[in-house]
Amino acid sequence: MLTLVQINTMLKLQNAMNEKVNPQWLDAGYAYLRAAMMESVEAIDHHGWKWWKAQHKDLPQLQMEMIDIWHFALSDYLIKHKGNLDAAANDVVASLEGKNTLTFDGTDYDYKNSDLLANLQLMTGLCAANRFSSDLFMQIATQCELSGTTLYEQYVGKNVLNFFRQDNGYKDGSYIKVWNGKEDNEHLVEVLSSLDINADDYSDLIYSGLAARYPK
Repeated sequence: MLTLVQINTMLKLQNAMNEKVNPQWLDAGYAYLRAAMMESVEAIDHHGWKWWKAQHKDLPQLQMEMIDIWHFALSDYLIKHKGNLDAAANDVVASLEGKNTLTFDGTDYDYKNSDLLANLQLMTGLCAANRFSSDLFMQIATQCELSGTTLYEQYVGKNVLNFFRQDNGYKDGSYIKVWNGKEDNEHLVEVLSSLDINADDYSDLIYSGLAARYPK
């Protein structure tokens, strides 16, 4: 389960990234749950759904899709609360206190006892109807072998790395992606392994760790 500190950190980072794209993003009318719906469909493809041919679940890709969906879901929470980080965080926390079932289109779904593919389809339908259930999302994350801790680490790591890239010339092509024989993603993994995930300044520590390694 995610903690309030972790949720606050992720919402703060998401708001900052969205502002980097468009300072007026809260009023831009972006359809974040539509984006989450499309990522959910991609997740279904990575799981495999064709009964007429052999398919294999691609767990790493499923996990990556879940991180992307969470980016869009957090953005939707922020819009819902007009950018108020505390209100959005409290809403996320409240929505994680699930009742194991939800009603959609007049049907009750027991997602705690449904398989991964059925839950991915349910999340897709909810997003298509401009709704999101964080508790359903976390159930799917668990089925994708993502704990709250792992979700937080991967989300924050990817977000900070994106900021770091932008701050070091990603747009104009001057950014160096391979340092000392390792891609930046590999350096990120090493930085993350050295940090306390419960630190209040976790995201700042990640950025500092990358900066200390980056060639001057």
